[in-house]
Amino acid sequence: MFENFYKNVVALWLEVSPYLLLGMFIAGLLHVFLGADFIKRHLGKHGLLSIVKATFFGVPLPVCSCGVIPLANSLKKDGANTPSVLAFLVSTPTTGVDSILATFSLMGPLFAVFRPLAAFLSGIAVGIIDFLFGKKDNEPPVPENNTKLKAKITVRLKFKELIHYAFAEVPQDIGKWLLIGSIIGGAIAAFIPGDFFAEYLVFPWDFLVAVVVGVPLYVCATGSIPIAASLMLKGFSPGAALVFLIVGPATNAITLSFVMAKLGKRSFYIYLVSIVSTAVLLGLVFNYTWTLFGEDPGMIMGHGKMLPVWVKAVSAVLLMGMIAPGFFKRRCKIKNPDIEISVPDIHCGNCGRKIKKALFGLSGVEEVSVDIDSKIVRIKGKISPEIIEDTIKKEGYHPEKKS
Repeated sequence: MFENFYKNVVALWLEVSPYLLLGMFIAGLLHVFLGADFIKRHLGKHGLLSIVKATFFGVPLPVCSCGVIPLANSLKKDGANTPSVLAFLVSTPTTGVDSILATFSLMGPLFAVFRPLAAFLSGIAVGIIDFLFGKKDNEPPVPENNTKLKAKITVRLKFKELIHYAFAEVPQDIGKWLLIGSIIGGAIAAFIPGDFFAEYLVFPWDFLVAVVVGVPLYVCATGSIPIAASLMLKGFSPGAALVFLIVGPATNAITLSFVMAKLGKRSFYIYLVSIVSTAVLLGLVFNYTWTLFGEDPGMIMGHGKMLPVWVKAVSAVLLMGMIAPGFFKRRCKIKNPDIEISVPDIHCGNCGRKIKKALFGLSGVEEVSVDIDSKIVRIKGKISPEIIEDTIKKEGYHPEKKS
């Protein structure tokens, strides 16, 4: 039994690795040539166009469920209206170029096409509903254009940033959740009898389970794939699996708390009800669409097997090597820091990197260390704590002075 569990985990990892590496490279291209500044400039004006733009920009970005929160907060502070922020919060973590390709490898072409489409439609729906029934925002100022400054960035620096982001930042951000998802998926495949869900959780109970489990669960777009694929192999309907793929990454305790605190109760209820309703509706549409294809298993079956074994093996080893550093966090080496700041909303390595990058740009800062486990930022240097706090706030976080 445990040997079967191990084989299933390894099989999932082998199938998804080549497509993830390709997806991460594309993610690096988007990060370098699109970037958050470009997004911010298009989300400020009221109206449906800004909602469409926010959703469209969010779909390909490989940002995790917690990583999207400071970005959304930053967008809001820089002038993005609430419907656009909500649309961005839905479409961004629900899918990304890395997870689209990984979805194809484990769940087939129909899911690979339908999942980003579902993310787009979900974002549009949430944004429009809040636009119609939510609290109205004031018209924000247009952000300053930094096109001339960006033109000075050399091709060499862009390529270096692309490689670092694609093959260092992205894999370390999604690595833990991808591994957890593979382990859970392997356990489902090994320990749950075949057709268990088809026998005991027929519609609508499979949809209900997908919602109840997916809403509070913290899982990234990529990490949700092996779980959904394994659930489907045990009898989950394809539509219920899609519901989990939508609800899981877009709703969790962290995201829901952010929406409640920063965007208000009305937007919170609109956000939660709209996502669940849209996910269920799209799940039903997906099941119907599959019947139009004659319920062909090939349409919802992983296509990673068509790659040579050596390609999958090499990719799997490379991917593991890329995510491994994220499991060995460096402890703070700063002795007797001049400033300690508690930042409760630090949740992942991406949060730490954003804060460190911002603080190192300040005059007087000599060393910076971000302890993700204790959520404490330590700084050595001659600089005002107020400047440190303001800088962290500009990145979308909420610092609390410790000492």
